[in-house]
Amino acid sequence: MIIFAGIKHPSFGQGSEALAELAGLTVPEKQVERITKRIGQERVAERECEVQAFLSLPLMQKVSSPIHETVDLAVVEMDGGRLQILDRRGATPLPLQDEAQIDETGPHDEEEEEPHQGHWREDKIGVLMTMTSTVSTTDPCPKIPEHFVDPTRILKLVREIKSGVSVPERDEPEAAKEAAESKPDVEATWIPQPKIRTTVATRAPAKRFKAILAQAAWALGFATASRKAFVADGAAVNWTTHKRWFSDFVAILDFIHALSYIFAAAMAGRTFRDGWQTYVGWIHEVWSGQVERVITALELRQAELGQATKDDAETSPRWVIATTLGYLQNHKDRMRYDAYRCAGLPLTSCHVESTVKLVNRRVKGTEKFWSEGGAEAILQLRSDYLSENQPLNDFWERRQAEATGRRNFRKAG
Repeated sequence: MIIFAGIKHPSFGQGSEALAELAGLTVPEKQVERITKRIGQERVAERECEVQAFLSLPLMQKVSSPIHETVDLAVVEMDGGRLQILDRRGATPLPLQDEAQIDETGPHDEEEEEPHQGHWREDKIGVLMTMTSTVSTTDPCPKIPEHFVDPTRILKLVREIKSGVSVPERDEPEAAKEAAESKPDVEATWIPQPKIRTTVATRAPAKRFKAILAQAAWALGFATASRKAFVADGAAVNWTTHKRWFSDFVAILDFIHALSYIFAAAMAGRTFRDGWQTYVGWIHEVWSGQVERVITALELRQAELGQATKDDAETSPRWVIATTLGYLQNHKDRMRYDAYRCAGLPLTSCHVESTVKLVNRRVKGTEKFWSEGGAEAILQLRSDYLSENQPLNDFWERRQAEATGRRNFRKAG
């Protein structure tokens, strides 16, 4: 039945088409929908019991490992996806637990649910990985890789991350030609490689997601790992999560998001030629862990342009400089990329971002609408499907062992 969690079709029901094609079985769509939702809800209920049991543990047990194996490098990444909710009954994402019991000792987010218009909502996704890497006494890659100073690649990359960034018209056609002829970089040997990836996903409020992510990390033995890293973009909820549950993990700002801010600031109020030269210089400094130098340069640039005002557009040079300056000042302690490379830690949150895309393939689409209960069920099944430790195998064994062989019928009247 888990095949339904991996299907790319818009609705539960089209899983019946897959069964007809793969197994020669004709099953009504409504039956597929009901079974998939029921199994997903059973998994959600199991997860909630595990989270509540974890939250009830004494502190000393929370910082110990429930498994015998010692993890060398543990990495946690988190991000958010999008899906459409159409719940006419007004159900809440997770009515299973009293919110007052959740994360009561930690900081509370100001927004429990993101402001929205229409049907689009956010789902929260986390990836927990054991990885392999080498620790070095010297920086294994002191020179920034070529693809981070390739204008064609960077333009495409920045537009994907920051769609509103203003890029001046290019005045160096030779750069495009050189980039097109350049060979792609060979996979660097210093980059940490994942061993086993585990995924969690939910429509629950931020406080609940934090507890779900923390419990999953604890169950994997991350509390006693030799090396630990928490990698995310600059969203505030990521770093309140780090502060509350992963404060002993090395905090790392995703390098690609930092790059997009650096690029936008370098281009602000400049021609492409001048802006590109500025960007190359700044991104070299950031790669080397010298973000303070870039902050100083931005402060000088801000003095040249003047302070941003409420009348400035968000794409105006003064606004872009002010935004980037604030971003770097807030996250400079999470941008020691040279030290992270020496410690064999990852620099980007690419694994969770690719996982978000895989979840979105199942749940996101202009033609896909979910109830809150259905969304939570399918997100749980999808995360189980994408987890390499295969949690559903144990679930099916437990479910079969607990089956009584009796079918419960609703009483008439």
